[in-house]
Amino acid sequence: MSDPSQNRINNHERLARLRLIRSDNIGPITFRHLLANSKTADAALDAIPDLAKKGGRKKPIKIYPKAQAEKELAGAKAFGARFIIWGDDFYPTPLAQLEDAPPVLLAKGHIHLFDKPSIAIVGARNASAAGQKIARTIATELGERDCIVTSGLARGIDTNAHVGALKTGTIAVLGTGLDVPYPRENKELQQAVSEQGLLLSEHPLGTKPQASHFPRRNRIISGLSLGVLVVEAAPKSGSLITSRLALEQGRQVFAIPGSPLDPRAQGCNGLIKQGAALIESGDDIIDIITPILKSPLSEPDNLSFNFGDDGANPSPNEKDHETLLASLSYHAVHLDELLRSTDLDAATAMAVILELELAGRLIRYPGNMICLSQDDATN
Repeated sequence: MSDPSQNRINNHERLARLRLIRSDNIGPITFRHLLANSKTADAALDAIPDLAKKGGRKKPIKIYPKAQAEKELAGAKAFGARFIIWGDDFYPTPLAQLEDAPPVLLAKGHIHLFDKPSIAIVGARNASAAGQKIARTIATELGERDCIVTSGLARGIDTNAHVGALKTGTIAVLGTGLDVPYPRENKELQQAVSEQGLLLSEHPLGTKPQASHFPRRNRIISGLSLGVLVVEAAPKSGSLITSRLALEQGRQVFAIPGSPLDPRAQGCNGLIKQGAALIESGDDIIDIITPILKSPLSEPDNLSFNFGDDGANPSPNEKDHETLLASLSYHAVHLDELLRSTDLDAATAMAVILELELAGRLIRYPGNMICLSQDDATN
């Protein structure tokens, strides 16, 4: 990772990228497609209204004002935090691999922690005393072996993972703004992590907790890490969502076994049955990740998306829009299935999807999964 004072992108482009991700109907995947299409964030901002109109949007699309972005930057500086923008040299490389990598991270603390290998530790909020002790002990052991422990600052397992690694290095990824203590009982721990470790969030300062934020937060926890250790987890828990995301991201999954009589052990025991590594100590994890450390994740040569073989951007027509919309429903389908059912070439289909998403007519998920939006903004 390069010196944090050096950026691959200049300050003007950084501000424009902040405006881009804060504008209407733009998520992480669309952000990257727009940059691939327009080359710069300024050009993407200029193109958004016309693209949304082509997609059928009748209401003007809201572009995040420059003054508001500048205010957000100033507020972060006053709070003692800094923005890490996708494209900066010090944006964490493992996270940059993800197609839905957060375009903007707000960080408070020691960003040099990105330079060390990270292991995520997650688990039940209502964890048992034994589970909390195991999480704390393994976090301490990993820290002693020069690994950073990443978690989500939730009650139970997350809390103990951060406490165990506080002296050696821990990263807490929040589902709120950095200035919003959540849960309230972890206010002092959140402050301690900001001073001794690193707090991260993709949300603006002042963002209150919302249920939808936490599953999305989990992709950052796993994306920063070489692997995810699940200590206790009930079936269908948020911790299992994190383990699933880890697998999709090509990360290792580890689990602590437990009694079949304890519902909090069912998720971990199920993961082990499916092939997760059974873990009893921090050394078990170190033994597994040591070969990975010898060939770490590298940043891809091209962090963009290609729209056409000749580099030209297709210009879809109304019939192309109708063809693709007719093949969609409110249940997400894969892009490959759409291509088979529409006979559109990939470049045209991607251009149509971009216009329709900006118009608010469809939703795109990681893994090239797409569905109709239930909140169509075309009128």
